[in-house]
Amino acid sequence: MVFKVGIEQESDGRWLAEVPDLPGVMTYGGTREEALGKVKALALREEIGPRMLARLAKHTGLDPEDL
Repeated sequence: MVFKVGIEQESDGRWLAEVPDLPGVMTYGGTREEALGKVKALALREEIGPRMLARLAKHTGLDPEDL
């Protein structure tokens, strides 16, 4: 699935990135690239959900928080 990402620089220099179609998927970063990376990771977590994250963690041996 493809989502539109909005990104803008705040007056304090931080970058804000959000996915309007996924409520609550909004992150800040010190650089544009950092904000985009964070929001993409958060959108993926929201899209696949906690049950799929738990399955991925089981198969990879990682903690779900690290995915």
